[in-house]
Amino acid sequence: MRTIQVVNVRWFNATAWYGAFLSRLLREAGHETLFIGLDGTQSFVRAQEWGLEPVALDLNTASPLRLAALWGRMRALVRDFRPDVVNCHRGEAFVLWGMLRKAGGRFKLVRTRGDQRLPRNNIPNRWLHCHAADAVVATNSVMARHFRDVLQVPEQKIHTIYGGVDTAVFSYDESGRQRVRAGYGYGAGDFVLGLLGRFDRVKGQKELIFAVADLYHRRGLRHVRLMLAGFETATSRAEVEAWIDEAGVRDITVITGKREDVAACISAMDAGVVASLWSETIARAALEIMACGRPLVSTGVGVMPDLLPHEALCAEGDVTALADLLEKAVRDEPWRHWLQAACVQRMKTLRERDFLDTTLAMYEQA
Repeated sequence: MRTIQVVNVRWFNATAWYGAFLSRLLREAGHETLFIGLDGTQSFVRAQEWGLEPVALDLNTASPLRLAALWGRMRALVRDFRPDVVNCHRGEAFVLWGMLRKAGGRFKLVRTRGDQRLPRNNIPNRWLHCHAADAVVATNSVMARHFRDVLQVPEQKIHTIYGGVDTAVFSYDESGRQRVRAGYGYGAGDFVLGLLGRFDRVKGQKELIFAVADLYHRRGLRHVRLMLAGFETATSRAEVEAWIDEAGVRDITVITGKREDVAACISAMDAGVVASLWSETIARAALEIMACGRPLVSTGVGVMPDLLPHEALCAEGDVTALADLLEKAVRDEPWRHWLQAACVQRMKTLRERDFLDTTLAMYEQA
């Protein structure tokens, strides 16, 4: 199968990762795949690093002259590459691909929506999703229901496809666990709670820090330790460290910064935490934690209710509810083992092969 993956995302966020990882899986499986992105952006550079040979198009332009040139380049690409499928992972150029499809393009048009924002119920969106697109992919059930119930997309066009995990990279690593724990001074009796994610208000680092402080200072769990496996982006490290000091957990908290051995750091955790306040429509970090065999608790945002049992979820932004959930994970060993088994079982349908096979089946059906 010949596909064009349109990934006009500036940052290498979960949406960009979803499109790039799918492109890599398709190419590795022998499907000719053209990755289109924005020249010089994080996602474009990562595609180059992955050997995807990305093609640069000015897909986010609003200039009439540039739009005319873009339209010509899109038509030429379709003519020369002859794709069976064009898969748009962002909305900025989706209307142009929709127009090209309706102007006689001999390809199936797929719109994958991994964005946290629900599309507005207006005439352009209804035309694009109901008529221009041959299939619409949601990365979580909330988005799928919105397409069906609000935009009135025909149910047979809607597909919910979760992102897969590269299990060659993300799996439990016992030797890595011991090395990382020794490096951070963790003892055999220490219980490490870990959050994997960039420093950004959306990720809920502040709420987790104060929830762990509650466990340590007021609930008697003096063996709890906190690992923040991330680095500054929208939120600075200094701001995160100020929260740590305010909560009085400096001595039990580690900030890893950027590391290459992410799977080893995850393996060093005794339980993973997603404390996000919103978003998590793809939840790449959650999938990686689960792939490493760690029990995971989370707020109930985005795709998380699709991934975890209800008992492992709490309300977003509620520090006390998060602390209650963490306390259960720390104190209740049988429950923790049950949750770990549930995460392992869930991952049996979320591997990279499942991601690829489900996507290919959707392409064939579209």
